[in-house]
Amino acid sequence: MARQAERSETTRAAIIEAATQLFGERGFDETTVDHIAAGANVAKGAVYHHFASKDAIFELVFEAVSEAVARDVTIAGRRATDAIDGIAEGTRAYFRLCSKGPTRRIILIDGPVVLGWQRWREIDSRHFGAMLPAALQVAVSRGLVADQPVEPIARMLLGAVTEAAMVCASSPSPSQTMRQYGNAFERLLSGLRQPG
Repeated sequence: MARQAERSETTRAAIIEAATQLFGERGFDETTVDHIAAGANVAKGAVYHHFASKDAIFELVFEAVSEAVARDVTIAGRRATDAIDGIAEGTRAYFRLCSKGPTRRIILIDGPVVLGWQRWREIDSRHFGAMLPAALQVAVSRGLVADQPVEPIARMLLGAVTEAAMVCASSPSPSQTMRQYGNAFERLLSGLRQPG
């Protein structure tokens, strides 16, 4: 029984790995369940044994990629000198990660379309979206930002970050666009910083 569960988990992991690569390279529309099965080196029936649909596979891929982005953003933010600089550094990392390769396609291009805007936001709010309110709360508690409700500011900043990330992802020169939007976001954050 344990060996069967282990084989099942190995098959499932291979399917997710193949799907992540294919969705990242080809996009959701150009990837079929047949492609995923071939990439995972399993029969198509094995894919359907583990997943009800290609959409279900994509949601798990999106969740995993979102988790990885949030982890990298956290690492970038921890290098900063204070919570506000941490938000700026984390946001720059988010722009960088979401402006290239498979992450760009999965998170910003196909994610909102395949999952729908509401589901995309729900998943994002568990990962990157949860980080900004927490970091702002730290900034308020340390006196870097005036004492005020964090939720409205966090939502407005998240809207700005999401829009900027979409622009960076579709830019013909992502590196330059990332720098511009990262600088603009830092200036926006500096307006929140308490003098002193």
